[in-house]
Amino acid sequence: MYILSVCGMGFGTSLMLLMDIQSMAKEHGYTVDGEATDLGSAKGKNCDLMVASSEIAAELSDENVPIVSIDNLLDKNEIKEKILPMIEKLYKGV
Repeated sequence: MYILSVCGMGFGTSLMLLMDIQSMAKEHGYTVDGEATDLGSAKGKNCDLMVASSEIAAELSDENVPIVSIDNLLDKNEIKEKILPMIEKLYKGV
């Protein structure tokens, strides 16, 4: 599974988000590869899932992969509640 985390500049926020996702996934037995990137570079990239803040996610609505919008990037519970079901779904191929 390959997840693209997206923020305005492509480092800092998106890298922190990707690390939180990978840590949470590992706790639940999943391996997640991914990349932290900026909005301009994210468009058209091949991945299984894109994750971004709600403002950035709105800009990704034309992409052909699921987009998960996170309202509070510091809220690990919100990240888990929104991302874990998507990871489980993608792993099961549903």
